[in-house]
Amino acid sequence: MITRIVKLSLDPQKTKDFLVIFDQVKKDIRQFQGCHHLDLLGDIAGSGIVFTYSLWETQENFLDYQNSALFKNTWAKVKPMFIAKAEAWSLEKLRESVVIG
Repeated sequence: MITRIVKLSLDPQKTKDFLVIFDQVKKDIRQFQGCHHLDLLGDIAGSGIVFTYSLWETQENFLDYQNSALFKNTWAKVKPMFIAKAEAWSLEKLRESVVIG
């Protein structure tokens, strides 16, 4: 399982436009082959920084999505809203966490 975290620094005045686009494509992303989970997280200070958090069955599934028309079309719409270069990490779990309580 691959965890993908992407940090997007949006022009604060464009955040609502970004959310509209995200709402339009989130179902299609979640239904993409190998996608197990997708969340959008926002900085509680309202700074325009958002993170996508997604879980993918394999790196290949994620790369198929990244090379898809869905991704390319969406990216073309949202990239002009950024005030800084996107930062992204592909991660794999090294250890299970333990919940106490």
